[in-house]
Amino acid sequence: MAQIQFFRGIQEDVVPDVRLTRSRDGSNGTATFYFDQPKALDGSRTEEITGMYLVDEEGELVTREVKGKFVNGQPMALEAILLIRSPQEWERFMRFMERYAEEHGLGFSKS
Repeated sequence: MAQIQFFRGIQEDVVPDVRLTRSRDGSNGTATFYFDQPKALDGSRTEEITGMYLVDEEGELVTREVKGKFVNGQPMALEAILLIRSPQEWERFMRFMERYAEEHGLGFSKS
């Protein structure tokens, strides 16, 4: 049950493109999520998006760094950046991503 949510309790159906960076010593990193035409922007919700929530059986990871992309005034995409500040946070994030990838048929490739 690994889910990404922009509104608590409502799963985002669009599977994002995820890009990871990590410092050489492994002490910190970032995960950048890009959602093309996500359900969160379909106009059916009136609440404001205040963050992205990565929810699984261990709990949740939260980032407030969410930006919208608009084309001709229409919402098209969301980009969220999760800062990872320790090796423990990195391991926790990777456990979430393994569960999410397994449920959504994603793969991992190093650049």
